[in-house]
Amino acid sequence: MIDRRTFLGTIGAGFLVASLVARAQRVAKIYRIGFLSLRAGPAAQDEAFVQGLRDLGYTIGRDIIIEYRWADNDSARLRPLAEDLVRLKVDVIVASATPAIRAAMRATTTIPSVMATSPDPVGTGVVANLSHPGGNVTGVSIQASDLAAKRVQILREIVPGLTRVAFLGQTGPRVAQSQNQGAAQIIVAEARAAGRQMGIDVRAHIIIDADELPGTFAAIKHEDSQAVFVQVGPLTYEHRRTIVAMAARGRLPDMYEIRDFVDAGGLVSYGPDAQERYRRAASYVDKILKGASPANMPIEQPTKFELIVNLKTAKALGLTIPQSLLLRADEVIQ
Repeated sequence: MIDRRTFLGTIGAGFLVASLVARAQRVAKIYRIGFLSLRAGPAAQDEAFVQGLRDLGYTIGRDIIIEYRWADNDSARLRPLAEDLVRLKVDVIVASATPAIRAAMRATTTIPSVMATSPDPVGTGVVANLSHPGGNVTGVSIQASDLAAKRVQILREIVPGLTRVAFLGQTGPRVAQSQNQGAAQIIVAEARAAGRQMGIDVRAHIIIDADELPGTFAAIKHEDSQAVFVQVGPLTYEHRRTIVAMAARGRLPDMYEIRDFVDAGGLVSYGPDAQERYRRAASYVDKILKGASPANMPIEQPTKFELIVNLKTAKALGLTIPQSLLLRADEVIQ
């Protein structure tokens, strides 16, 4: 016969065991993150995203599994890759660059999607409003179009008598079919508007494939452009060393949106820190996993921009960088 204290102790132990089991089940929850990119493979900023998750307390493989999907610079592959992530029932899709974001939007309207980077999410039709996205997409913008004027201005400071700049951008075969402008077209419009005020003619060269690069640089030289401004994208990023080398052979002062191109030998870059944007994307994922709705999460825009100058490249081009610009630079590569 069980006395009252034994009975209550048994009940209490049962509750304790149940509580511990429930807690263990909650702790054992493994989130599945889909990572969709037009690129052919990982880049430094992808590791920054993973590090951002670690900094927030997640352990990859224990708390989070990341399902990577690379489109190998083929925009036609993005849609089936996005649909594959939906079939896996991932908790969140992280999309890198506008084509990947669009593919995620077409594949699902319910799974939250986080933009790791977007040049102009309103202008490209990804969201209607930066402060209140309203759908299942939120994340980080890089303000590429807003900064185009500043980049042209910096080139004017570097190149004496600058009157003609070539813009090298990338697009995909599907962009022209969209009702919304592609990022390259938006940046070109901004750069041209700024150029007109400075007396600078901006000529656009938009490529789809890396095979077009030699012919494009030949055309840039033929039109007597005095400098080149390169849009960052999955294609141009993967072939950044080729682009930098072609600009050097053509003795073209080159401006980029992120420092990775300058680290590869380019002349100058001005823009937000690419790795910091991906770390910030991790914070969006964290908030969504904790119950936040992407519809109510404002799109984050960068507040700090870095100017990187490569003096070695400047000397090779026979350019003297103004002291006023060097004093403003966040880093000067000797």
